[in-house]
Amino acid sequence: MTTVIETQVQYNTYMMSTEDYMTQEDDWDRDLLLDPAWEKQQRKVCSYVYAEHHCHTINWKDGLALCALIHRHRPDLIDYSKLRKDDPIGNLNTAFEVAEKYLDIPKMLDAEDIVNTPKPDEKAIMTYVSCFYHAFAGAEQAETAANRICKVLAVNQENERLMEEYEKLASELLEWIRRTIPWLENRVAEQTMRAMQQKLEDFRDYRRIHKPPRVQEKCQLEINFNTLQTKLRLSNRPAFMPSEGKMVSDIANAWKGLEQVEKGYEEWLLTEIRRLERLDHLAEKFKQKCSLHESWTAGKEQLLSQKDYETASLMEIRALMRKHEAFESDLAAHQDRVEQIAAIAQELNELDYHDAASVNTRCQGICDQWDNLGTLTQKRRDALERVEKLWETIDQLYLEFAKRAAPFNNWMDGAMEDLQDMFIVHSIEEIQSLITAHDQYKATLPEADKERIAIMGIQNEITKIAQTYGIKLVGVNPYTVLSPQDITNKWEAVKQLVPLRDQMLQEEVARQQANERLRRSFAAQANIIGPWIQTKMEEIGHVSVDITGSLEEQMNNLKQYEQNIINYKSNIDKQEGDHQLIQEALIFDNKHTNYTMEHVRVGWEQLLTTIARTINEVENQILTRDAKGISQEQLNEFRASFNHFDRKRNGMMDPDDFRACLISMGYDLGEVEFARIMTLVDPNNTGVVTFQAFIDFMTRETAETDTAEQVMASFKILASDKPYITVEELRRELPLEQAEYCISRMTKYIGPEVAPGALDYISFSSALYGESDL
Repeated sequence: MTTVIETQVQYNTYMMSTEDYMTQEDDWDRDLLLDPAWEKQQRKVCSYVYAEHHCHTINWKDGLALCALIHRHRPDLIDYSKLRKDDPIGNLNTAFEVAEKYLDIPKMLDAEDIVNTPKPDEKAIMTYVSCFYHAFAGAEQAETAANRICKVLAVNQENERLMEEYEKLASELLEWIRRTIPWLENRVAEQTMRAMQQKLEDFRDYRRIHKPPRVQEKCQLEINFNTLQTKLRLSNRPAFMPSEGKMVSDIANAWKGLEQVEKGYEEWLLTEIRRLERLDHLAEKFKQKCSLHESWTAGKEQLLSQKDYETASLMEIRALMRKHEAFESDLAAHQDRVEQIAAIAQELNELDYHDAASVNTRCQGICDQWDNLGTLTQKRRDALERVEKLWETIDQLYLEFAKRAAPFNNWMDGAMEDLQDMFIVHSIEEIQSLITAHDQYKATLPEADKERIAIMGIQNEITKIAQTYGIKLVGVNPYTVLSPQDITNKWEAVKQLVPLRDQMLQEEVARQQANERLRRSFAAQANIIGPWIQTKMEEIGHVSVDITGSLEEQMNNLKQYEQNIINYKSNIDKQEGDHQLIQEALIFDNKHTNYTMEHVRVGWEQLLTTIARTINEVENQILTRDAKGISQEQLNEFRASFNHFDRKRNGMMDPDDFRACLISMGYDLGEVEFARIMTLVDPNNTGVVTFQAFIDFMTRETAETDTAEQVMASFKILASDKPYITVEELRRELPLEQAEYCISRMTKYIGPEVAPGALDYISFSSALYGESDL
């Protein structure tokens, strides 16, 4: 609408000549007519032409000031860079002609009069400049509207960038979890200890190298999410809802599933290593016993199948009978070994030994051979018993030697087997038990030596009788394959194995003592680190709910806590090193501490996450305080109220606590109203109200934020009161980046008599504040 001043100026301009106008000085009220137009245009010209100098007065004679005023608002009308200060008449005429042609401002002054006059009439200049003011008033309004839109769009673009960054980080983290879980769930056992130890080493690399960066990404994701939600609340935007499956809770659940699978995988690895260790021991023991047994049975079937008794003399037959009795005694002594072989094979099958087929084949062959030996033995006895008078001439001394030598030889075989037996122990107590058993065995050696001397005495008696009565001894003892030299040699072998066994046991004692030192070293550190982590968690919790001091002081305290925690990392690394030594030593338990490395890792990760999340919460509180102008006293009152109704003391209120808090502050709450408030403070339906959400609610009415209606009004100004706006208008009034942003997101306007390329700015403005589905 045209103002009174503007009407008066236009009237005087059209109706009077410049000379007449100049004579009416006394009829003009300078301040009333020209303020604020004159002063405002002076400021614009000063900032435009004399940007680098202080401007107190403007030289209107050279025409540059008037041209600058036009170029300031309409740069398309004048090429200011081509103007010259030494051409004042040309500059003035350019300004007058452009003003008359494009701005509807009549030419009221003469360029030659202005240039040739020592001091141009100030009132005439002021009147002419005021016409420019009113001509450009509409452009000022459009500029203000464009600035408002740019501000809103900049906020929206930043929020969208944060949303896209969150979606990207969440997708990458979930994809990594999705790829990692199948690897951890792969429980296909390897057949060798080396392969399983490689799996364990791969798992250590995963814990030490691959997982820590993902822990940091997860923490950063939660921080970004909280910061984004705070910015959205402060800019009066709706809360950010990530795409399906990418909520913070979804990521937390996926992470929890990963850690559960991870724990099960480590337990499975250790169990499999123990199983393979046991299998290797049993397999070696099985092979050793089978070799000894097969060595003993070699040729036995052939001997039992002989029919030498059919052509033998009576003395020879009786000798064969005695020999057969000695064999039966030896056969019975080997029954336990066959049963042990079968028991070991059964255990190998139960433990799923990879080469169980060959074990079963070998065991079955031994059992079949053993049954056949029993059958052949019985058949030979039956045949010999049919021969009369077999036993009358058998030399009792040979028989006694054979009967006593065979059990003694079997005892020595068992002793050698025990002395060479492999053992697995995991504690000093177990190795001490083996040493005690070995000492008990050594205590039986003198009695065994007496038996050996007695057996050798029988052989000496045979030799003495033969020499005394002129008996010619031909060949070996007919009742046994054992000779005195065999007994002597085997006895010497047993005596040599005893110190070797002592050495093996002492070496194992040293190893178990070293393992015990590792246990104690690990326990000493774990018993310090575990309580330290718990103490820090409690201290951080106290700092986060403390109402004394400012938020900046709380932030400084938390930063100090964070630095102390980071400095403590070297202790965790040292503990990891000790843990690796323990695992390499195959130590599976530690009675000196209740803390495992897994407990320490989980506690450390929780501590890092808690301090980062707490710092982020305080940062958001500072952001909210500064944005909404909340005083420190108000924040302390809010914190005191929040702490009072936080019954669980976990930094969050459940709905019942929040309702009680609102009632205590005088809110008259029905179910519908309370449900509405809960959607404001808990938009993600987590079931709890955080302190940040509580502050946002308590200060909601005091914040000064833009609204969708204000943005619509701004677009309406740019569109010259039309219900739509064109692409050309957007590109003319807004910066290029902001204009293209609007064009790419605005929908086509539908209506009668619409210009080509018309866009709907109303639905676009609503979408910026979450009030439509655009």
